[in-house]
Amino acid sequence: MKKIILVYGLLFFCLSLFSQQIFKEEALVINVEVPVRVFKDGQFVEKLTIDDFQVFENGILQKIDAVYLVKKRAIERSDEKKRFLPQTSRNFFLFFEISDYTRRLGEAVDYFINNVLLPGDGLFVSSPLKSYKLKEIVLESRSKEAIAAELKKLLRKDILAGSSEYNSIIRDITQITRALHSEIVGPGEYKSDEATSSLYDLKTGAEEDKIDELLMLLAGNMSKLETLRDVDQLQLLDFAKFLKYKQGQKYVFLFYQREFLPQIDPKIMGLYSGEHQDRPNILMGFSDLYDLLKRDISFDVDIIKQAYADASVSIHFLFISTPSEPIYGISMQEQSEDIYQAFREIARATGGFSDSSANPAYLFKNALQASEDYYLLYYSPKGYTSDEKFKEIQVRVKDKDCKIIHRLGYFAN
Repeated sequence: MKKIILVYGLLFFCLSLFSQQIFKEEALVINVEVPVRVFKDGQFVEKLTIDDFQVFENGILQKIDAVYLVKKRAIERSDEKKRFLPQTSRNFFLFFEISDYTRRLGEAVDYFINNVLLPGDGLFVSSPLKSYKLKEIVLESRSKEAIAAELKKLLRKDILAGSSEYNSIIRDITQITRALHSEIVGPGEYKSDEATSSLYDLKTGAEEDKIDELLMLLAGNMSKLETLRDVDQLQLLDFAKFLKYKQGQKYVFLFYQREFLPQIDPKIMGLYSGEHQDRPNILMGFSDLYDLLKRDISFDVDIIKQAYADASVSIHFLFISTPSEPIYGISMQEQSEDIYQAFREIARATGGFSDSSANPAYLFKNALQASEDYYLLYYSPKGYTSDEKFKEIQVRVKDKDCKIIHRLGYFAN
């Protein structure tokens, strides 16, 4: 399996690994913490003071009570009008929605374990098959090289096993599409019987019957694939709720592999449909295929954005854009737009990063380096009322050329 694992992994974390800790603030004193990263010309700006920042809540300017500069877990500088005790412990959540294990993925793991992870950090890993939590004692008793080797071994095994159903369906769709292409334009270098004889009991007979049957087989496999990719909104919200009450800084890194679906060149399908207007079943089959190829986002992105921003979680979306391999007779159409669009928005709303590259080690290294240094801003909202509504936060600095990254806001509850 592939895409549904994200949801199962989240649910596993919520129900199996943790117990929630809820801390109540004083009834009339609400302090809002905002992790902020400020960049100029691609470099983190680290000489800002409390007077350099402005914070707005729902458009209303707020009084900032304190600003702390944090590097990794250490508070390097404090600028206080009111004393706070920032929680700078770190919890890393790594999700691997990957269908192929590669050497570069192993390099990403090596870099993280050897250069980023420190004793006292929390590490939780979700593969396409299982979820794991690194015991604190392991970092003290075993070498980082041994830990990285063990994690890579687990990921390699889990990716192979956990993505087997997804990869099998993709192979079936590829074979059926090639057979369909052969029936429409002629076998060329590829015979349709070779494509399907070992998997399907196709009827022999008229061309129309074969094409109609291939279209039904293709539609069935496409439906199976979409079932695997389903993302459950309630379970995503459950995970955000759990993270909200976990102390310290929380980083979620989602490795997502670019998806491709094989399909006949739309021009060929269009020409064929135009020449065979007298075959309504086939024309309807082609129309249904076009509908199946459209991938709409299966959850409310705004609700998820607000939930994870409220939990003060940094979501980092690392899109592995490996190109497809050419296959005779068909075109490989990218079909990741729903996940890509949704999680880029979620990353932006939570103060996280998103980027794409064929090299996951490059993506992971850049995201980790960009998130290591940050400011923690504290303010007490003016006229605060617990009305359960979402309050939008906007942070500005005096230098308007700076890029500012922070969470979207919080719920007043």
